Amino acid sequence: MVCFRLSPVPGSGFVLLCLILGAVSSYALELNLTDSKNVTCLYAKWRMNFTIGYETTSKTNKTVTISDFGNATYNGSICGDDQIGPKIEVQFGSVFSWTAYFTKEVSTYLIESISFSYNTNDSTTFPDAKKKENFTVHEPVAVRIPLDEIFRCNSILTLGKKDVVQHYWDVHVQAFVQNGTVSTKEFLCDKDKTSTTVVPIAPTTLPSPTTTPAQKEKPEIGSYSVNNTNGTCLLATMGLQLNMTQDKVVTVINIKPNTTDFTGSCHSQTALLRLNGSNINYLDFVFAVKNENRFYLKEVNVSMYLVNGSVFSIANNNLSYWDAPLGSSYMCNKEQTISVSGAFQINTFYLRVQPFNVIEGKYSTAQECSLDDDTILIPIIVGAGLSGLIIVIVIAYLIGRRKSYAGYQTL
Repeated sequence: MVCFRLSPVPGSGFVLLCLILGAVSSYALELNLTDSKNVTCLYAKWRMNFTIGYETTSKTNKTVTISDFGNATYNGSICGDDQIGPKIEVQFGSVFSWTAYFTKEVSTYLIESISFSYNTNDSTTFPDAKKKENFTVHEPVAVRIPLDEIFRCNSILTLGKKDVVQHYWDVHVQAFVQNGTVSTKEFLCDKDKTSTTVVPIAPTTLPSPTTTPAQKEKPEIGSYSVNNTNGTCLLATMGLQLNMTQDKVVTVINIKPNTTDFTGSCHSQTALLRLNGSNINYLDFVFAVKNENRFYLKEVNVSMYLVNGSVFSIANNNLSYWDAPLGSSYMCNKEQTISVSGAFQINTFYLRVQPFNVIEGKYSTAQECSLDDDTILIPIIVGAGLSGLIIVIVIAYLIGRRKSYAGYQTL
């Protein structure tokens, strides 16, 4: 039997389904494989997507990103025996198949390799493909893990190059499960072991969370994008500065674009941009459509490691920032603060986003934020000038009346 848990939208909760190798709708997959005695032999939970490049009949190159596995089946997943090692097999209709192979040593097991197959005969996924055939890529992994430990990698792992690039994150897997019980002892991937140094801005005896931290350096500007079968579907350019407060200590982290991975997904009513780094498990920006004619930032989720090794996690799905008409982009060059919670804020610099209706991979006309709109300063300046003039006239009048009274003497 195969049991797995699905979460189509981050933060939406989990639905647990159990079936005998049935069809599933998946964004995050959780697989519990049992043997003939109904004892767990292999456990895996992971997220993944694939970017595939191909040549068209017009001799141009196209790229598609596969991230929706709604028609997946698990035919061929086995616990293994003394002759054949365990493997996870996943099929996405007749177009894609994915297999992970495991082998056992004396006191360790290996995630040996991963193979991925795709069929360019499918004109819906690969329109105008020049070559119509089935392709298979085989990538060695060779990660060695102690038998009684579960492998964990929240960071994005990238396999492949050129035509097929595979991304994996939030990975938890244990083959050869001992005595049917999944281990709680984790074996971390190298990326999860590496932590970026973050400097607390305030001293350890900070009197209150509202104490103003020292002057912070502005972050670098990064460019991010998400692709689907139609090309680029989300664009974002911004400098990001994360502000966390924990135990009355404020920590500030500037996101470095050159060491930050990104992925995401696009749908008709929602779009996701996910950032991931060495000390950031995930930083999600979830956009939504409202009133069928505008978009806005609806949700931010973050999970990351602080300098003391603790995990900092915050989620808020009731935000209302970066509001703009569909078909346009939202732009704010000035520093803007997104208040996710009392303990977590994001400062953005030179922001521009377009999560829907991207045409030819370029931004549409931008709606500027009020902070960038200098025209609002004109009436403020004029009003302030008039107010000052009135005050001067009133003061002069009062002084003049006082002097006139002083000029008369009592008879």
